[in-house]
Amino acid sequence: MAIGKYTRVDGRRSSSSYCSTVTIVVFVALCLAGVWMMTSSSVVPEQNKDVSQEDKVEMKEQNEVKEQVSEVDSSNTRQFEDNPGDLPEDATKGDSTVTSEDNSNANSEDAKTEDTDKKTEDEDSKTENTESNSEATESNKESDETSTKETDSDGSEKNSGSDESENKSDNETTDGKIEEKVEQSDNNESDENSSKNTDDDSKNQKSNEVYPSGAQSELLNENKAETGSWSTQAAESKNEKESQKSSKQYSWKLCNTTAGPDFIPCLDNWKAIRSLRSTKHYEHRERHCPEEPPTCLVPLPEGYKRSVEWPKSREKIWYYNVPHTKLAKVKGHQNWVKVTGEYLTFPGGGTQFKHGALHYIDFIQESVPDILWGKRTRVILDVGCGVASFGGFLFDRDVLAMSFAPKDEHEAQVQFALERGIPAISAVMGTKRLPFPGKVFDVVHCARCRVPWHIEGGKLLLELNRVLRPGGFFVWSATPVYQKLDEDVEIWNAMKKLTKAMCWELVSISKDQVNGVGVAVYKKPTSNQCYEARSKNDPPVCQLHATWNVPLQACMHKAPVSSTERGSQWPEQWPTRLTNVPYWLSSDQVGVYGKPAPEDFSADYKHWKRVVSKSYLNGMGIQWSNIRNVMDMNAIYGGFAAALKDRSIWVMNVVSIDSADTLPIIYERGLFGIYHDWCESFSTYPRTYDLLHADHLFSKIKKRCTVDGLMAEVDRILRPEGKLIVRDTVETIEVVENMATSMKWKVRMTYSKEKEGMLCVEKSTWRPEDSETLEYAIV
Repeated sequence: MAIGKYTRVDGRRSSSSYCSTVTIVVFVALCLAGVWMMTSSSVVPEQNKDVSQEDKVEMKEQNEVKEQVSEVDSSNTRQFEDNPGDLPEDATKGDSTVTSEDNSNANSEDAKTEDTDKKTEDEDSKTENTESNSEATESNKESDETSTKETDSDGSEKNSGSDESENKSDNETTDGKIEEKVEQSDNNESDENSSKNTDDDSKNQKSNEVYPSGAQSELLNENKAETGSWSTQAAESKNEKESQKSSKQYSWKLCNTTAGPDFIPCLDNWKAIRSLRSTKHYEHRERHCPEEPPTCLVPLPEGYKRSVEWPKSREKIWYYNVPHTKLAKVKGHQNWVKVTGEYLTFPGGGTQFKHGALHYIDFIQESVPDILWGKRTRVILDVGCGVASFGGFLFDRDVLAMSFAPKDEHEAQVQFALERGIPAISAVMGTKRLPFPGKVFDVVHCARCRVPWHIEGGKLLLELNRVLRPGGFFVWSATPVYQKLDEDVEIWNAMKKLTKAMCWELVSISKDQVNGVGVAVYKKPTSNQCYEARSKNDPPVCQLHATWNVPLQACMHKAPVSSTERGSQWPEQWPTRLTNVPYWLSSDQVGVYGKPAPEDFSADYKHWKRVVSKSYLNGMGIQWSNIRNVMDMNAIYGGFAAALKDRSIWVMNVVSIDSADTLPIIYERGLFGIYHDWCESFSTYPRTYDLLHADHLFSKIKKRCTVDGLMAEVDRILRPEGKLIVRDTVETIEVVENMATSMKWKVRMTYSKEKEGMLCVEKSTWRPEDSETLEYAIV
């Protein structure tokens, strides 16, 4: 080719110099050819060197994708590793192979040209294949990420040592129940905030945190238990976004009521209160719920701050969170509450224990050693609790106190208690039974609660007899016990007569020299011997056992006769009673989830223990040190509360009136709770709970009333920055999430598995600008 070129040029010259010219041209051509060959041999490898570096970059990118997928699987599963068959051929070649091929092809120009063309085509093909492979890798990552984590969780659980037998039992009873996981959210801001709010429990959380499958409806239901991989969050998020475009848009308004930030719909229904025929029996302090639950949002008090954390909250709270000073003025000399700068402080005193609740608690123990605080006595009822200092300091003795007082002229006493982190409800002993089962409280306490126990046949004291466990104690600390005024003497004589007719035994009457008060302690009988020996059937024996909205009667229930009947034996000492199956649960009984009752109970506890330990405590970014007041809105056996035993919290277990009556089981475990209808407002002040847990409640409640009414009640009860955890059907989760986002709540986590889903949201401080006047709540 070179020779021909120069030959055509030399052909124009004269023939006389032809030979010499040919000689020169041939020589020059040979030199040029040599130079060209030398230059080609040095240039081609350099080009191939560049191609090799590109190969390295592409290989590195692909390997990074593979490593990300591989990191998800801590058990070193091989299904996402790079295999030669998964990648284009050129992407697996090394630099030495390319260099060797280029050197061998440098001997001929045609070979070099073909090789160069081939490499150009291979590069294009390699780019396309690499992009295709990368897309496939991402697709595999999205579609298989969950199953990879589930495989890992199964492997890790099998190696968990002491938990092996428990996990084996769980796997047998839940028919292949798989582990849940939290998908990565597209909202980076949410992830950052979640990271900031994570406490010591969640600092060690791994990126592949796993969660037990939690549809409680699937528990122990082997015929209906579902298997298979969780769908990806990417797919669920896409469906969710598309669904929200066409879903209902909620427009919230602010409640305009006389009670303002302290509004309790069923206690502030002034339209119903004004229509009462009488208030002699405190009817005006009882529940009078509106026909339709409000769907507006309760305003925040001006200057509201995040609540002081427990245990500091027992001694002080922010004044502007509960800006009421009447009790400080009226009861300040009794050390109930004082105003100290920007705080309200609680010295720990009460009307009957001015010098501190702990001394008073120990004095009761010394008077009646059989009480055994925190062992034999675990759950008590504190009547007319004031600011609940008695219950607040009983935590130091491992005792739970259900404290209650009316919403009356003693301004915000229950609200003070809840803001302090002490359990309490607004209630009154008026014309209806208390919302508790019979025979459940170990001790009932009344410290100068000014309840007229002796009137109308002892109707009110007989209600305490109903809820008191056989063999339980009634601790009465009041002026008739130790004062000799005419009124006190009259009341004491009436109480002696009444308690004798009720077969109560006066086991102790003593005086506390420090506080200068007397305490009388009565014990309820464990048999019917005394009842049957009475000359008169007065009080008569009760025929009714129901609780919700049942009128009070001056009657009493007989003691259990059969050894297998609830109440015939005292529960085991705390904490053994928490996990042991109650003696009166029989295998002939069918549990809530379809198995024999004892198996149902045990499996429920194991289930919630797994969910709480693997999911709630470590998987949601919840700072549990900030959590004190918790409510399980659909408690069943109380397994959720039992699983949180070692946390510094208390759980109000709510059993819906249209659910299985399992509340006695909760009390038998040493926990407490209440009956309630979630189509009505709860008897608590706004902003009194840090965390609400609703397991399949919303889908159930929408059969009888509106979900938006329940969601407005959740907003009322929950404190700003409080958390709501919902486990329910996918359709219900979608509705609740839509409502939460419309109230500017932060969605912390959401996922679903086929027809079951879970949602965790955090309440914000947002309040709507528009308001809605509730005429029935205006004085």
